[in-house]
Amino acid sequence: MQRKKDRIDALAQQAAGVSADVPDAGKVADTGGVSLIASAWRRLRRNPVFLIGLTVTVLFVLIAIFAPLLAPHNGHTGYLLSQVTPDDPVPGGQDGFPLGADGQTGRDLLSRLILGSRQTLIVGVCATLAGLAGGIVLGTLAGAFGGWVDTVVMRLVDVMLSLPSLLLAISVATLFGRPSQWTLIVAISVVQVPIFARLLRGSMLAQRASDHVLAARALGVKRGPITFRHMLPNSLGPVLVQATLVLATSIIDAAALSFLGLGNPDDSSPEWGQMLGKAQDYFDVAPRLAFWPAACIVVVAFGFTLMGESLREALDPKSRR
Repeated sequence: MQRKKDRIDALAQQAAGVSADVPDAGKVADTGGVSLIASAWRRLRRNPVFLIGLTVTVLFVLIAIFAPLLAPHNGHTGYLLSQVTPDDPVPGGQDGFPLGADGQTGRDLLSRLILGSRQTLIVGVCATLAGLAGGIVLGTLAGAFGGWVDTVVMRLVDVMLSLPSLLLAISVATLFGRPSQWTLIVAISVVQVPIFARLLRGSMLAQRASDHVLAARALGVKRGPITFRHMLPNSLGPVLVQATLVLATSIIDAAALSFLGLGNPDDSSPEWGQMLGKAQDYFDVAPRLAFWPAACIVVVAFGFTLMGESLREALDPKSRR
């Protein structure tokens, strides 16, 4: 190999008319290759949009994980109940309770916001993972088998996509006799399945025509190893990036369903959408009860969206700058 390389360098020097007295002239520096992930990270760490989204997401996750330690009070004790009067049904901010009470129950609003981040994260992550798992199954079947299997799966996906996502989630949630956190997760995950299935199916169809898959088929490799060793691993990149965007949608959908009363009815475990629904009873006298959970939902969804869009641009060759 070294002899061949020296010969190529010599031919390059002769073609360029370079004198043999300059041994390094005409040679190309031998630099190591850069992986797709490393190349994407080089662009992402200089992208302010990604850094803002990453900061918001990391802060949200850390607050959700350490919520019981960060909350100044527990979320179910009416510390300010004695201050509730007909003239002031919702006590405002004061020492030790900067955001005041959450209503006539006198519970600390700030503590419930912090504790509610954990429930919101659990619902969003579990719903996204469940939707991702279902989408991978359907997308793999459609992309690997093709034919009538692809037709049946895609017609099912088209029917699900033809319905508005929130309407479909409400329809699924109402099928359960008693609303709970898990019915909320199931309803949202069903909405996300066709998104992942269609995206994975398209990626796998592109992989079916690639050279390495055609070479494996020519060598007699069976469909199973080709699908799970070659096609599926190389098709998951866009799907995983899409999961960050879907996570933001899952948080918004969870808040919408909880606002409509289809979430966990037990308010001892606060959740931002649930708090937003309870706040409408006091909107005339204390609009801040609706502002704070709504602001948390918007900021967190905005952070996940910024991070997901930046990841998609960094990993997409067509959008690289």
